[in-house]
Amino acid sequence: MKAFGSILLLVASNVFMTLAWYGHLRFKDFEWSKSWGLWTIIAVSWGMAFFEYTMQVPANRMGSKELGGPFDLFQLKVIQEVISLVVFTAVVSVMFKNETLKWNHVAAMLCLLGAVYFVFKK
Repeated sequence: MKAFGSILLLVASNVFMTLAWYGHLRFKDFEWSKSWGLWTIIAVSWGMAFFEYTMQVPANRMGSKELGGPFDLFQLKVIQEVISLVVFTAVVSVMFKNETLKWNHVAAMLCLLGAVYFVFKK
């Protein structure tokens, strides 16, 4: 159950992270944000990142073997990176129609899946 909870929180955390890091690139398309300067965009992005951290920190604490979870730190990090790429790909597919997923992007993701295999291999 801790593994599932940890992964679920990491997925939610990565949605906020992706929106905070890349979502602001779409602000130019909305009337309500056209007059915003860089500092306003930074503040809004930090506000979104706050929610990322409120989920990411508990996810890592719940998942960490040191605190009774099922994953060591290397496993947590590799899981986080794979989730990050999956969420990023989904968000980009929805929000940025001009970006296309190419073969080399898929190849890189497959390499990360290989990393998952190796990090969990005994």
